[in-house]
Amino acid sequence: MLTLCGSPISNYYNKVKLALLEKNVPFDEANVPTKSTDEAVLADSPLAKIPFLRTPQGGICESQVIMEYIEAAYPNPPLMPADAFAAAKVRELIVFVDLHLELVARELHGKAFFGGALSDDKVAQLRTVLDKNIAAFKRIAKFAPYVAGDTFTQADCAAFASLPLVGMTSKAIYGEDLLLAAGIDYKSYLKLVGERASAQKVVADRKAATATAKA
Repeated sequence: MLTLCGSPISNYYNKVKLALLEKNVPFDEANVPTKSTDEAVLADSPLAKIPFLRTPQGGICESQVIMEYIEAAYPNPPLMPADAFAAAKVRELIVFVDLHLELVARELHGKAFFGGALSDDKVAQLRTVLDKNIAAFKRIAKFAPYVAGDTFTQADCAAFASLPLVGMTSKAIYGEDLLLAAGIDYKSYLKLVGERASAQKVVADRKAATATAKA
């Protein structure tokens, strides 16, 4: 049995969880905080990052590495195209979502949600990067109706989990959702994906975990 470790509040955890649910892979969940010093955690995730996956063979960390493992170990139904070029385009979209959008917006989280300090120069610099990267993402994202085209793929697991966070963060800091401002109608896309049973499960569990954390 697989065990997905981390928190349902984490977008990267939910990226992996979506894939597991889409593939109907049986798995357990274990709530593991970030920055754990537990040796059992460090054995599976040496940087104490979440999510990580415990398998009968051992632990796997880094969300996209986990995604590749899931696809190889449980190929049906596929979340990656069989065609090499189409699969590369899906991976390209994942890199854009994870690294060029979410990771940049993440630098603003402290200021946006936790009252942290960030210099005006840094905020302005990140705005420039986000504007450039969002425009680039718009060029390759299809939303027809899914991010990579007419089929739900790993790119949708990443996008559904992370695009809302990019939008909320940019709106909190800059007064506007930079994705919407760039003409990316991701709200309709989220509604479409949100009709899937896997997405509904992820959203419900995230809301429950968030409410518990605030209690």
